[in-house]
Amino acid sequence: MSYSAPPNWQDDPEILDLAGAPVPHYGTGSLADLLPTLAAGQGVPGLAAGIIELAPADRNCVFLVDGMGWEQIKAHPEYAPFLTSLLASSRGGTGRPITAGFPATTATSLASVGTGLPPARHGLPGYAVRNPASGELMNQLRWQPWTQPKPWQPYPTVFQLADAAGVHTAQVSAPNFKSTPLTQIALSGGTFHGRMTGEERMDLAAIQLAAGERSLVYTYYSELDGAGHRHGVDSDAWRGQLMYVDRLVQRLAEQLPPRTALYVTADHGMVDVPFDEDSRIDFDEDWELGAGVALLGGEGRARHVYAVPGAEADVLTVWREVLGDRFWVASREEALDRGWFGAPGECDERVLGRIGDVIAAAQADVAITASRKEPNESALAGMHGSMTAAEQLVPLLEVRT
Repeated sequence: MSYSAPPNWQDDPEILDLAGAPVPHYGTGSLADLLPTLAAGQGVPGLAAGIIELAPADRNCVFLVDGMGWEQIKAHPEYAPFLTSLLASSRGGTGRPITAGFPATTATSLASVGTGLPPARHGLPGYAVRNPASGELMNQLRWQPWTQPKPWQPYPTVFQLADAAGVHTAQVSAPNFKSTPLTQIALSGGTFHGRMTGEERMDLAAIQLAAGERSLVYTYYSELDGAGHRHGVDSDAWRGQLMYVDRLVQRLAEQLPPRTALYVTADHGMVDVPFDEDSRIDFDEDWELGAGVALLGGEGRARHVYAVPGAEADVLTVWREVLGDRFWVASREEALDRGWFGAPGECDERVLGRIGDVIAAAQADVAITASRKEPNESALAGMHGSMTAAEQLVPLLEVRT
């Protein structure tokens, strides 16, 4: 499905048609397809190339910039001249982006990148989801409350498969990510190298690429996302971070060893949500939205709603009536059938109960906040999670040597 801009809800107050939700391109052009495509080109068995536009390379590097959406790069050419010069190279020279996956959020996207699987398979389908075993909300970014990582996400990572196949495999990131559960279940395999500064990561990534005849190297930068959350993507702080990222990418590109393909991508984009009552709908103050709801999961622009047993149909009706002109509101079955979390019919049994009875994905620049239960998240200027082009489309910029 193409990513044309959806109609403005203020001009068309009718309930949004779920058929109009631009679902991710699982299997042909999503983040989950990237590493399997690269590793398959390096001869790693059991993997297939989903993004057919990408030519194989002996050495592959993925530089993931947290929060750097395709739409945001295109909107800021003067702050990112090097990235802008690479736009035509995206997705194997087609000049097109790929999709993050739903929800467009860090925990989900990193799990998709590392495992090569969509959320319905790897089982991290949102920022905070219900643990069916305990009935509690489990924050999958912070991994709170503690949950055994391997049963939660049992599949091997692409890095582990590549390492077992003799590919020199490495991750270069901030030292504090080395032992996190998210790294363990999504990005482990080969060796982890912690470096504090962006420049150190770029330099070491280049060294690690040259360390093997076949190499698969991953590196990561998070501060652009942080600036967007705190100040918004329409801020000097965010633009300053984008300028810094632009220099980092150029620094790495200039050090690539022979026979290398560098891919610059992101886990999601971002939108600024105005600070007014119409744009920020406070669940904690809205008795109508709260009726029949046992748990509110997800995040502001991609909510998992867990109903009191027996109230599922009523909650869906109310949420659709109250929010359906600004959100795509679907039942769990509808979302799965329409491919929000992966291809229809491929959801693992262990993942079903983690997905909300009702899912609400923002189409307008709005969010469902929770001022008492989620004071920090509710105060963010920039948010993400939904299926709009600004959040869902991410670059796949390419430099080859």
